[in-house]
Order: sequence, then C-alpha cells, then structure tokens
Amino acid sequence: MDFKNITVAGSGVLGSQIAFQSAYHGFDVAVYDISDEALTRAKERFEVLKGHFKKDLKATEEDLDAAINRLSFYTDLGESVKDADLMIEAVPEVLDIKKEFYTNLAKVAPESTVFATNTSTMLPSTFAEYTGRPEKFLALHFANDIWRSNTAEIMGHGGTDETVFNDVVEFSKAIGMVALPLHKEQPGYILNTLLVPFLNSAQYLVVNGISDPHTVDKTWMIATGAPRGPFAILDVIGINTPYHLSVAKANAGDAEAAKVADYLKTEFLDKGRMGIQNGKGFYDYPNPRYLDKDFLKE
Repeated sequence: MDFKNITVAGSGVLGSQIAFQSAYHGFDVAVYDISDEALTRAKERFEVLKGHFKKDLKATEEDLDAAINRLSFYTDLGESVKDADLMIEAVPEVLDIKKEFYTNLAKVAPESTVFATNTSTMLPSTFAEYTGRPEKFLALHFANDIWRSNTAEIMGHGGTDETVFNDVVEFSKAIGMVALPLHKEQPGYILNTLLVPFLNSAQYLVVNGISDPHTVDKTWMIATGAPRGPFAILDVIGINTPYHLSVAKANAGDAEAAKVADYLKTEFLDKGRMGIQNGKGFYDYPNPRYLDKDFLKE
C-alpha cells in the first residue's frame, strides 16, 4: 500500500472525522465539499475534534496542529482529486446524488485513483458502472466517533481487484482502524445490518404512539447497561441520514418508513434539529438529558 494523498469528498459529520483521522495519522488530506459554507462548518468540526483527540487519545497540541496543517480545502472537485491516491466518498445517502457524484468524479480523477464509498446501507455494485474504474472501487465504512469506535468495514463488489481490496485494508490499519474485511456484498455491512433494524424499531415505537424517544432510550439503557439509547445514537449519526434512508424505503412502498420520514422532517429537520452536529436533535447538546445522573431514575 503506497497511498500518500487522500481526498475525502463530503465534509459532514463523518466525512470530517475520516479526514481528520487520516491527517492525524500522517496522510495529506484534501477535503472537498460543494460550497465554502460547508467547508467553513467542516473547519469548525475539526476544532471540536481536536478536543476529542486530546481527551480520548492524549494527543498533543503539536500532533493536532500537524494534522490540521495536512488538511487542504476545495470546492472544485477536479482540483481536490488531482493528486489523490485514494478518494473516500461521504456525500449524502441519496442514490441519485451518489450516482451524479461518481459520474462527475470519473471525468476528472486520475486513472490511478482508488475510489471508496462510505455509504451506510447501499452496495458498491450499485455505483460501480458510474466510477469508470469498477476494479478500483469498493466500500470503506466507518462508525461515528471514528477515533474511539475505530472500525473500518471493507467490502468489495464482484469486480473489485483483490490488490486494491488489500491496499484499502492496509490503509485502514495505517489510520488506526481495526480492519474488518467482508467476504461478499451485504447491505449495511456488519455494523448496520445489526444497528439499522434496532434504530428502525425504536422509531416505529414513537411514530405509532407507543412511547416517546426519551422513554425508549431510558428503557434500553437501564435494561442493557448501554451508555446511549437508540435516539441518542440517531443524534450522533445525524438526523439527515435516517431521514434519507426512510424516504428511500417509503418510495419503495414501506408505509411505516413513510411515517418515520414525515416525523423526522416535520419535528426535527424543518425545525433545524440536525443532531449533535448543530447541538439540537432528540436532545440538546453539549449536555444531553440522558447524561444527567437522574435520567435513569425518573
């Protein structure tokens, strides 16, 4: 594996984490997004991430400043990938957006650049034909709080070159991840195959009037000893992602998913409640109710 220059396309919650994690471990990282405003928000996220790395990884100011200096920022897709050995895509979880992104990317990226999608639930084979290099394309999926929950699920499709697959496994290890290779395509990989039904069940309890988010979280936390319930997890993920997933399922005829999509849009997204990323979701941050010492006793 001789990757040196990494491009991360999409600077949202997880994209920013992927970029900073890679830069912290010594890679030069180009961060691409569609507007200067998006990149400004990414720079704000990097400042927050510095605090997490300092607290959880005991990172020094020198190490963190070095990581920041390895980051560069672009709104021009071609410029962002002109030197890229590996491009990691973290754009919104919407099929048409990803197809359009790869169609445009294929026109400007060097032939040698490996493409990896961080899609949460879609299959790499869905986009392979749009990349212009299906043999150099696969999925590389990270969990939120990447510096702590350091899983990297690597999943190719039928046309992925084995050497490319192995190189991405080695890259994952090089940025401090535990590499988790999958042997065949699976929607949701390992993590989301387990997590998504859990989160869906929690949302169905609420949209069908059976319970409320805080009571559902409290139930899960007390009964299992988990540090977060499903709605606190949704805040970490960012409410946009489950909304887009629910819309896709609703468009495929899932009536329950349609109710979830409407609930997330009207009660959260339309009110500017995006999750941890902007301090407002099912809880208010930086001091969410579920961390109160009395939350589980009430």
